[in-house]
Amino acid sequence: MKKILILCVFVGFCIQYSFSQSNHQKVELSSIPKNISWVNTPLNWNVSGNTLSINAGRDSRLFIDPQRLSQANSAPMALFKPDETFLFSCKVSGNFRSVFDAAVLMVYGNNNQWAKLCLEYSPQYKPMVVSVVTNQFSDDSNHETISREEVYLRIAGLGNGAYAFHYSLDGRYWNMVRYFYLNPNNDLKIGFLSQSPKGESFNGVFTDIQYTARKLNNIRNGE
Repeated sequence: MKKILILCVFVGFCIQYSFSQSNHQKVELSSIPKNISWVNTPLNWNVSGNTLSINAGRDSRLFIDPQRLSQANSAPMALFKPDETFLFSCKVSGNFRSVFDAAVLMVYGNNNQWAKLCLEYSPQYKPMVVSVVTNQFSDDSNHETISREEVYLRIAGLGNGAYAFHYSLDGRYWNMVRYFYLNPNNDLKIGFLSQSPKGESFNGVFTDIQYTARKLNNIRNGE
């Protein structure tokens, strides 16, 4: 019996060690020629071709309430340092079950300065484009309700701390969501995030990932 107990403890340790190692492995995507690293490790993650999936656990969220009621920075993020000007886009989807489940594209400097563009499950149980810009405190802006559980999201880096968020239903015609500024002295990075503030978990899926080091010509029409 003692031998069985020791064996079970050893196997459990090996599984935990393997799981931890897999979460800390380097994320490599052929479409992003940058070093990608984790802020807050997910339950698990996977890369298959040009698709990244991030499984966030319960209570995973990123928000600083304007009324100072709460503050959280527990959602897993896979981030990289972009060029001064860039276009970063992908199609996002996920297994939406709980309110505020979201697949997200991020601009992240630190706990108090960041911005996120989300496909988020609304309190009306519908996928919705949502954006949040945080400078010490977060705002929270709801945009279009999406009739299906997938949408294209894009971040445009315009240089000197200026950014634009867009969404698209087909990956070709882009609608502007936000135009904003974050202090570039905060070593800003961009990338992917999954969150499940109210649920047990959420698996965000990011496909058709594209990154180019060029400046967007027109933020209003997205071209």
